[in-house]
Amino acid sequence: MTGFVTRFAPSPSGRLHLGHAFSALLAHKAAREAGGQFLLRMEDIDRSRCKAVHARAIADDLRWLGLDWDGPVRRQSAHMEDYAAALQRLRAMGVLYRCFKTRREVLAECVRAPHGPGPVYHGPRHPLSADEEAALLAAGKPFAWRLSLRAARDVLGPRWDQLGFTELGEGPHGERGGIRARPECLGDVVLARKDIATSYHLSVTHDDAAQGITHVFRGRDLFESTFMHVLLQALMGWPTPLYHHHRLICDDRGQRLATRNDAVSLAAMRAAGVSAAAVRERLGF
Repeated sequence: MTGFVTRFAPSPSGRLHLGHAFSALLAHKAAREAGGQFLLRMEDIDRSRCKAVHARAIADDLRWLGLDWDGPVRRQSAHMEDYAAALQRLRAMGVLYRCFKTRREVLAECVRAPHGPGPVYHGPRHPLSADEEAALLAAGKPFAWRLSLRAARDVLGPRWDQLGFTELGEGPHGERGGIRARPECLGDVVLARKDIATSYHLSVTHDDAAQGITHVFRGRDLFESTFMHVLLQALMGWPTPLYHHHRLICDDRGQRLATRNDAVSLAAMRAAGVSAAAVRERLGF
């Protein structure tokens, strides 16, 4: 057994489509060729959208494709206490703050970052005083825990300028090899909310560390998210895996396949008589 460990980590909010299949097949092939491990993780922290029936269907789709995985399936919803503990460590570092602003208020203060994934929030123009925050908490106003890039930079000191990762695939602008991480492209992201002790950024970096992931395979649409994950890894003392951001699978109109866009599912293709071998061949496997 080598030190190669990777994972396929879908959100069980719907059925798998060809884009998911490509990512899973790519990671599985790499793991098996390296004599390593391929893990399956269900990123189901959004309990309003993620359902057990979808998780079971995902496992069925993967088996239909001919994929197997090592060990039990990790379900993030069973590890909320672990994420809460990680959040508490970050709070103790002084790099988190409560944000009581509504989504509309945050958007009004956002700026467009060059080459970033979208509008970026760089924190409040006028931070709340302790009395103002206490009053909002007493009134029960909802809030989100945001990571302060300004505070994180102070904590890391010179290490801030050394944040980076190795890209084995290719970023959206042709990025390869050693990549300088630029968390400022994402701003002060949400790491948890008053009623949910984690977010994608926190749970995925926590789990990659907890599961000993050495190689991450995922789409280029998550390339910039890696900037934030590298920052969290540095703050928490977690290792940084090697990353392989792969091409995105598009439909006949050139639109990226996505569950929210009603992409044709593997289940629908199977029901229409398409074989697993045909799917694998279409995707280059």
